[in-house]
Amino acid sequence: MPRTALRICPLCEATCGLTLTLDGAAVTGARGDREDVFSRGFICPKGAAFGQLDADPDRLRGPLVRRDGRLRDATWEEAYETIAAAVPALVGEYGAQSAGVVLGNPNVHTMAGALYPPLLLKALGTRNLFTASTVDQMPKHVSSGLLFGDPFAIPVPDLDHTDFLLVLGANPVESNGSLCTAPDFPGRLKALRARGGTLVVVDPRRTRTARLADRHLAPRPGSDALLLAALAHTLLTEKLAAPGAALEDITEGIGELAAALGSFTPEAVAPACDLPADEIRTLARELAAAPTAAVYGRIGSSTVEYGTLASWLVDVLNILTGNLDRPGGALFPLAATAGAPRPAGPGKGFALGRWASRVSGHPEAKGELPLAALAEEIETPGDGRIRVLLAIAANPVLSAPDGNRLDRALAGLDFMISVDPYLNETSRHAHVVLPPPPPAQSAHFDFAFNGFAVRNQARYSPAAVELEEGRLDECEIHARLVLAVSGLHGAPPEAVDERVIADTLARAVADPYSPLHGRDPDEQARLLSGRTGPERRLDLMLRLGPYGLTLDDLRQSPHGIDLGPLRPRLPGLLKTRSGRIELLPDPIAAELPRLRAALADRPASLVLVGRRHLRSNNSWLHNVPALAGGSNRCTLHVHPQDADRLGLTDGARARITADGGSLEVPVEVTDTVRTGVVSLPHGWGHDRAGTRLSVAAEEPGVNVNQLLDGSRLDPLSGTAVLNGFPVELAPLP
Repeated sequence: MPRTALRICPLCEATCGLTLTLDGAAVTGARGDREDVFSRGFICPKGAAFGQLDADPDRLRGPLVRRDGRLRDATWEEAYETIAAAVPALVGEYGAQSAGVVLGNPNVHTMAGALYPPLLLKALGTRNLFTASTVDQMPKHVSSGLLFGDPFAIPVPDLDHTDFLLVLGANPVESNGSLCTAPDFPGRLKALRARGGTLVVVDPRRTRTARLADRHLAPRPGSDALLLAALAHTLLTEKLAAPGAALEDITEGIGELAAALGSFTPEAVAPACDLPADEIRTLARELAAAPTAAVYGRIGSSTVEYGTLASWLVDVLNILTGNLDRPGGALFPLAATAGAPRPAGPGKGFALGRWASRVSGHPEAKGELPLAALAEEIETPGDGRIRVLLAIAANPVLSAPDGNRLDRALAGLDFMISVDPYLNETSRHAHVVLPPPPPAQSAHFDFAFNGFAVRNQARYSPAAVELEEGRLDECEIHARLVLAVSGLHGAPPEAVDERVIADTLARAVADPYSPLHGRDPDEQARLLSGRTGPERRLDLMLRLGPYGLTLDDLRQSPHGIDLGPLRPRLPGLLKTRSGRIELLPDPIAAELPRLRAALADRPASLVLVGRRHLRSNNSWLHNVPALAGGSNRCTLHVHPQDADRLGLTDGARARITADGGSLEVPVEVTDTVRTGVVSLPHGWGHDRAGTRLSVAAEEPGVNVNQLLDGSRLDPLSGTAVLNGFPVELAPLP
């Protein structure tokens, strides 16, 4: 008999609740869970395709180990014995910095990816951490760290209550939101307009989000920081800035801001943005006049040359208009597993460049080095050369600049481990591949995304299907990996979790602000529920959190627990050394002259931007038949005027060239992209030998990041410039 099971969708940041239909262990259908406290039945094509993803025949069913130059099927014991024999010996011979760790985007979509990588890094002792953040959101982490002292204190727009929403470089109707966890983002935007609110979208493409807007501005790509600076300048010079007494009392640097932004008049930035000065000034006045407003910028304003400045200016505008930490403005979520609130006061602050990469001297940001620097760290001889690489749910051959160079570098590693369900463009180089089970066989809790959610809530999904024989739970895969690289292979994997629980409880009972202060740690450990170590760790985090929940509370509420709308949290969450919002921190002030110089730059005649497909998520859903085809294609969008000028026709092929090389691409002539801009989606390029992605290989597309050589970076965050870089385009015979 078919049955149903509830599951939080792990395929994008919206975290929608699903109702799965099961026939035995097979997922035969997926629909939105109408009783889910957060998503209320919303579902997108990715969630509807859950069953196909879960049953993908190309998913690896067991470990692979390289023998005689080839990856061959192996037992779990053989896989971990191989790791235990290789990694500690190599690290012992060449030092801790000979190891590197790469974390891909899917890590934040699983419990294992949230709980174990910090333990893995500690076990290895390496500073060579590379993640998807430096090809995505690192500028926002850096700007938040500098403003608020905490790189994870990221305010999100109060979508359900705001009167005016300004969106820059984001297409949430197709991405489902990013650093803003909001099921049914399209419905929320329509509701904003239905209640009389205003939606303004700034994007060089007429995206599906832009089509919903009251007004769409299409500036030159990469000019977001200039536009935002001009908006702030207008607020300050026209005496429209009104932070309000509450924000002024906890903010320093407001007085210095006018002088710092003095050069960025609407007239000065208009040529670089290719927007009329009067339109910029009008937008600033509307933003100031709105009863409540929120400014939200994402990847299009992040993965550009001035990404950190743009991210900073987003919150400068929220502060100057009095909308930061205000209902209807931009608020800080409070997740159920966040630490218990503490009294306001000075903190440790946030520092950049505590160490630097070995070869090019790139400063670290949030403990990470630029993903664009990974290849040179592997290739360049000398002490500290990366010889051992652990790639956890990561495919940097497609996500990092110059994938061909990285592809060659990975082939020269002494030892590589991939935790990945597929043999893809990156994992094909591994000496050991450890495949996690399908998502229906894994429990789920959103540690990361609840910290960016537009409404506070907590939901837990136990595994919908029992583990198949011969598979390991993803958390156990990670725990065993920690033991193997630590030289502790053979110890029980549950020992890893029990050590974390013991250490956490020891700190908690000694912390006067902890809800467990003064309690007996052994007694508290016995109170924890959960059948597994990860469940016990989740239970402890909930008990230590701001709501005093337990895992049993979540189990008894299978559709989730609604914890209410976002509420003001300042100044309590500030961790700056001053205990205040530091509006003009030194690294930002030192970067402004570079932005000022951009006012005189001569824009390139043609630049490239990426684009997102609703039925895709980076490189990891192209092997699902239900999500392939249709609009989900790797084509180059070209405006009709540019096509005529360059001699291009719809459906023909063209050669596109940039710093890192050239690609041959099919042309799609469309006026959805502005003149002077072409658009090519990322995550494609599934044409390398040695992979097992049969569906993706039928329509492989091209890897847009191959157009880059890795030299273009936002200097404060180390984030690769993936948008707004110059290209040349010519027709092919």
